[in-house]
Amino acid sequence: MFELSRRAALAGLGAAATLGGPARAQGQPTIRIGVLSDMSGPYRDISGPGCVAAARQAVQDFAAASGLNVEILQADHQNKADVGLNIARQWFDRDGVDAITDVNNSGIAFALNGLAREKNKAHINSGAASVDFTGPHCSPNAVHWTTDTWANAQSTGGALARAGAKRWYCITADYAFGHSVQREVTRVVQANGGEVVGASVYPFPQTTDFSSFLVTAAAARPDVIALCNAGTDMINCVKQGQEFGLAGRRIRVAAMIAFIVDVHTLGLQSGQGLTFTESSYWDLNDRTRALTARIRPKMPNNFWPNSVTFQCYSVVLHYLKACAAIGPAQAKASGLAAIEAMKRLPTDDDAFGAGSVRADGRKLHPTYLLQAKAPGESRGPWDYLKLVATTPAEEAFRPLADGNCAFLRT
Repeated sequence: MFELSRRAALAGLGAAATLGGPARAQGQPTIRIGVLSDMSGPYRDISGPGCVAAARQAVQDFAAASGLNVEILQADHQNKADVGLNIARQWFDRDGVDAITDVNNSGIAFALNGLAREKNKAHINSGAASVDFTGPHCSPNAVHWTTDTWANAQSTGGALARAGAKRWYCITADYAFGHSVQREVTRVVQANGGEVVGASVYPFPQTTDFSSFLVTAAAARPDVIALCNAGTDMINCVKQGQEFGLAGRRIRVAAMIAFIVDVHTLGLQSGQGLTFTESSYWDLNDRTRALTARIRPKMPNNFWPNSVTFQCYSVVLHYLKACAAIGPAQAKASGLAAIEAMKRLPTDDDAFGAGSVRADGRKLHPTYLLQAKAPGESRGPWDYLKLVATTPAEEAFRPLADGNCAFLRT
């Protein structure tokens, strides 16, 4: 049974859930994990409360059987670096939080890497997508479970470029994540003999009307308008692009970062044909379907889990395995020790199957190029996607040598 933590409630930081075995392990320290996410903004439906549900499921699946005492806290970073860092600092300094997960804003995630290293805590990121997390902003106290901008551009952008799209235009969210997406799209397009003919950068997160950016993009006569954003921003771009009749002009709108929940919001009539990359899918195999059945009752708004939900589940589960391996006292004493144990241990869970964590903290698993079905192809609730191509784990992510991760050079 989850119990509301008075400490978290009084702080205004959200609820905390405590779970242990049938009888909580006496005398063992409590591992505290904070889910720091967008609970009210453009990324809420992608992760937010869904990541909290996934973290709680991971605790139920592992900690209850292992005897670990685990507490899950949650808070809204509001997509503001100062808000996110203040919460993280308070969690570390006052509330005894040992690890923070999700952090689905790359700018906040970069800053948190420095703070977690300073405090010797663990940053088990499952939400920030910038590939720079394991490059210029890498940290020995962090792991990266998110399918990143390099992987998505390589899969989605590469498929479109190889299919003949030569002229590209980017609409880009003006913060670390958006710029990382644009940079990786440009790399892939140029590698395939194409060019990015222009870009519009918009203020994030306060923009909702993308009409002027879409008109400017269409005037450049691209083959593809690449959406270097995510969440409700991406959905609004797709909807407004349809209103402007971009398809009739033979301009394809490509979502560089998208999720099954976005297709649900768009509806198959509007979303059909949308092609994007995810790290997993609820209907991928028997294990993902079994995990979906366990998580679904905990999901908000009757949503089904997406790949970010699975990433949060997987990283929390693996962190708990590492805590059990080195002992909860050592895990609380040193976030670095917990992260090093996560890298040593092989990964295996119902979200991704067997895998591993690389020296720079990059979680390795296959990625899947998916396409939204036409309405007549769907067989039931949330049967929205069909598999187009699979990129094996050893090819899905940027090579270790190309990341220039500083702590690996020391």
